[in-house]
Amino acid sequence: MALFGRKQKAPRLAPELDDVPLGRVLRGIAAARGPGPQDLAIAQVERLLRDTGDDWDRRCHRISVLAQAVPALARGWRERRPRDPDALVLATWSELATDPRSALAICRVAAEVRPTDPTPWVGALAALRILGRPSSELSPVWLEIRARDPWHREAHLQILGHLSPEEQGSQAVLRDFLDDAHAVMPWDAPTACLPLAAAVRQYHRERSRGGIQALGVSRYWSQPHTARLLDQGTAHWLQPGHLRHAAAVADLGMLAYALIRAGRSGDARQVFSAIGGLVTPWPWSYEGDPVECYTGYSGRV
Repeated sequence: MALFGRKQKAPRLAPELDDVPLGRVLRGIAAARGPGPQDLAIAQVERLLRDTGDDWDRRCHRISVLAQAVPALARGWRERRPRDPDALVLATWSELATDPRSALAICRVAAEVRPTDPTPWVGALAALRILGRPSSELSPVWLEIRARDPWHREAHLQILGHLSPEEQGSQAVLRDFLDDAHAVMPWDAPTACLPLAAAVRQYHRERSRGGIQALGVSRYWSQPHTARLLDQGTAHWLQPGHLRHAAAVADLGMLAYALIRAGRSGDARQVFSAIGGLVTPWPWSYEGDPVECYTGYSGRV
């Protein structure tokens, strides 16, 4: 990811983030109409995913973005190539929002066709979470993912949500998970964002409660453990070569948001510069329209 020297453009929602080949394919698909162009679009997607190889982190990023952008293409590709591992895993992710039970069934086939790929298992984890299944059903899937990619970013974020007080866990269980992960996490793992993601979610949780508990939220980011996360992020995340995973821009967006809420506009300025106007819905959507919020905050630092 090119953190320095990026040309500044007007802020925009960018699901592809700074993945240039993915963005090119998305634009090509958007222009495709009719059977012929659809065949070309499928060929473009197929080539993109083939070129991703066994970079599981980027594969999951590309699959999740494509699944949201072109669900009809995903279904058509699977109908034509029912045993193709890429068509199957894209179909799994495209079904998550509308039919998680179907997604769960498809991901089992995808896992059989390409046993080394953690992506179908991550899709299964997401489907089980959507279905509200207990941790006992998620645990075997989690172990399958860890065996293939121990520091899979999306899988860890799914578990973070599952163990939250709003779902199947509690603040104590969540803290144990974070402590265990952080104790052995490599400094440059794609999951480096995990503690900060948990902190931002807790910040939103406290703001949403209202009453006495919400009174102290203005001091949330000055507490030692949260301030330390911001210090570490500003000290390390902008260093060339430190963040190399596919969603690095999304993590920087989360850091910029937290710095703004902490009143650290000076630190936020350099993070906004590195992001280059590539906006993700979360966490900006908590404040309103994400692009408007990003634009307003970045324009004031």
